[in-house]
Amino acid sequence: MMRKTVFAGACLGLTAACALPPQGVSTQDIAAYDTAVASVGCTLVGESDYLPVEFQTGLTRQQVLDITAYKLTSGGAERLADGGVKLTTGACA
Repeated sequence: MMRKTVFAGACLGLTAACALPPQGVSTQDIAAYDTAVASVGCTLVGESDYLPVEFQTGLTRQQVLDITAYKLTSGGAERLADGGVKLTTGACA
């Protein structure tokens, strides 16, 4: 039983380390996302956070959500107790 737990943990770690950016999103898009999220206080909780990020970056809501999921998977963000997300890298570190 212990072997399965250790193996599963190792696989999860490798998956997170190999997280790929969302398809159709450039490194420039991710940099613009980081800047825009920092401008709203480094957290995305509700509509008042997402709309300015979309406006500043020119990204769709789905692209913003996809980048957010990528940030969570790659360790660049963390979930908040209120259901939001906080960036933990760059200007938001």
